Amino acid sequence: MTDIQHTNAPFTLNEVEHRYGPNVHILSDPVTRTHLARLCSRSTGQPHINGLIRLLYHRLLHEVAASEFPKAPTSVETRMIEVTDRGVWSGDVIDPKTPVVVASMARAGILPGQLCFDALTELLDGNVVRHDYFGVGRVVDQDQKVTGAAVTYSKVGGPFEDAILIIPDPMGATGGSMIETIRTYEKEVPDRPSKTIAMHLIVTPEYVRRMRRELPDLVIYTTRLDRGMSDPDVLATIPGTHPDRESGLNEKHYIVPGAGGLGEIMTNAFV
Repeated sequence: MTDIQHTNAPFTLNEVEHRYGPNVHILSDPVTRTHLARLCSRSTGQPHINGLIRLLYHRLLHEVAASEFPKAPTSVETRMIEVTDRGVWSGDVIDPKTPVVVASMARAGILPGQLCFDALTELLDGNVVRHDYFGVGRVVDQDQKVTGAAVTYSKVGGPFEDAILIIPDPMGATGGSMIETIRTYEKEVPDRPSKTIAMHLIVTPEYVRRMRRELPDLVIYTTRLDRGMSDPDVLATIPGTHPDRESGLNEKHYIVPGAGGLGEIMTNAFV
């Protein structure tokens, strides 16, 4: 019995309506919003914080894989094959030979990166998934305002060889860390990934604008867009309608309403 007739048919994703273009995907899911609201609450502590991170990234990875990964036809003999020759299911699944590289950015990206790596080795052939690591952080001035980002360490496992690159970073604030990580790949690896996907829990309009300007091919998935520093009339419009008037960053470039410094909160390193 065949359930799905069209290999690589597009997956329909429930998204927030916006004006940022086709490479930006803001999930519209009340269950996900519930988990994220709990994560951001000032009353939530460990171990619930990292448990919620795991829940949210499993959800986000599900959408990314379903929407962005290639499909392949398969046939599986079910247990009913013992009683009937019709006990065979045929349909489209995620192509298990899809090569994927997961890049973890310390420190907020370490837990999401490991989760994505482990989940992908279950979903795909475990031998086609790789995990790279980067030490990357904000560079701030004397007023704690972000002036850039710096990669202080990188461990890259080799060429991409048509792999999809996934970068799970919970907060997309200014975009500096994402840009520096991708630029490091461009310096250290001779080839390019077939597709680069950024996976965030929260992004700002500033982040989205910068990515569209500097990395127009980057595919962005996020569970929420925060633009809490925008004027009320802007907040009443569809995101992206007034891009120059949208803002989700305070004077120190932290996301508002945001979740606080997740890198510190996830590791109990309040420094």
